[in-house]
Amino acid sequence: MRHLDFLAEKVVELGGTVSLTKGKMIMKGKTVPAWMQDDVLLEDDAIQTYEKQLKVIKDRDIRLLLERILSDEMAHHDKFARYMEKVKKAKLVDNRGKKNDKVTKFLNWGVEHEYTVILQYLLHSYLAKDVKTRDELQDQAINEMQHMGWLAEEIVDGGGTPIMEHTAITKGRTMPGMLKSDIKIEKMVAAEYDRGAREIVKDEKLKKLIIRIRDHEIYHTKLFNKLLKKTK
Repeated sequence: MRHLDFLAEKVVELGGTVSLTKGKMIMKGKTVPAWMQDDVLLEDDAIQTYEKQLKVIKDRDIRLLLERILSDEMAHHDKFARYMEKVKKAKLVDNRGKKNDKVTKFLNWGVEHEYTVILQYLLHSYLAKDVKTRDELQDQAINEMQHMGWLAEEIVDGGGTPIMEHTAITKGRTMPGMLKSDIKIEKMVAAEYDRGAREIVKDEKLKKLIIRIRDHEIYHTKLFNKLLKKTK
């Protein structure tokens, strides 16, 4: 996430457009060691990419940024390699299930929404000229990451499989327009979480979680409305 921030801010600084196109997720194996191996390979790819860029980019500020990211990627590579050896001994396996009932579908709808707004709020934060607006949007993106994690864990605990996909991201041309789209999606989602808590989810513990997430979305709506008034 730090790397995404660093690079996106540099793209905007250089007058470019931030791309948030999702890369292909690698989940070929059926065991946790196999997943860690996939992560090692992804880090290998990242290291090679940044090393190639450093060979051709002369700008000192950009080089400084790439060197910092490259150092992190090398540390990540070593960490995943250690995790791979550790989980081999533990013999951990894929514990995702095939359950896809109404509750699982509803929770996966939530994962899809949360994934979408994480990217949307981050994109809007990179385009914000006002520091307060930028920081608030990034804070709410972090909150949405929490929601996505909570929902995905509930899906697995219930015998299902989280579907890590997102829908179209609203990019917008002006900050008021972006905030209006953020308010619109938050209102819709708060209403859907409320309906799910009343009509779909029967487990009391899970219901409390959904209501908590709904309340966060209501808070986001009010916060974005305040930012919109200031921006106008």
